[in-house]
Amino acid sequence: MDTEADTCRKFVVPRLQRAGWDDPPCAISEQRSFTDGRVILGSGGIRRGKRKKADYILRYRPDYPIAVVEAKAHYKRADEGLQQVKDYAEVLGLKFAYSTNGAGIVEFDFFTGVESVRGDFPEPAELWARQRKGLGLADELAADRLLTAGYPHPNRPLRYYQEIAVNRALQAVLTGQRRALLTLCTGAGKTDIAFQICWRLWNAGWNKRGDQRRPKILYLADRSVLVDDPMAKAFAPLGTPAIRSRTA
Repeated sequence: MDTEADTCRKFVVPRLQRAGWDDPPCAISEQRSFTDGRVILGSGGIRRGKRKKADYILRYRPDYPIAVVEAKAHYKRADEGLQQVKDYAEVLGLKFAYSTNGAGIVEFDFFTGVESVRGDFPEPAELWARQRKGLGLADELAADRLLTAGYPHPNRPLRYYQEIAVNRALQAVLTGQRRALLTLCTGAGKTDIAFQICWRLWNAGWNKRGDQRRPKILYLADRSVLVDDPMAKAFAPLGTPAIRSRTA
């Protein structure tokens, strides 16, 4: 009797590969833990609950995840993991969730609220077209800019919620929203998020005038140390374009 691991190896991965998800610049992130587990207080002290781990996260581009897949053993129903994968999709900010037993595939589309049975996994181009429609991202140039690569920092990859914040901020900017507010607690990585937003807008050549000139980005903080330290560290890859200004 096939286990869940057997199902993944024999059926799920080959079907994802046939659909094109293993062909660069697309990618399959396999067995990816994306939370550290809930903090639980007890008589024995503090401990962590079970981590959330997705079987597969499908990435349309390295910095742009688009769907999550939950696999169950071949002898189970295809929809048995649907509620679980829908929960994962909501945490990860993704609009497409798939539950499969290797033979059948059930999709949930958060844009439409429709659950459907599929004969196979969608190809990347199909899912990206549906994503753009759901986001109202009709402009080709804006869509390309949303996919601009982030700065590759091997020692400080973005956490899942940081990646969500960056992509949603970029979506807001590129669809013409005039204001967006990101609120995170102390230690949540606001500086890293701000840098990646700046990096991607800068390299996409975005500006409000739409004339392909690099943007001017104003970074404000209420204390000098909160400007000097990020400028020397997090924002250092921008190099000479970063200018330090003081006010009395």
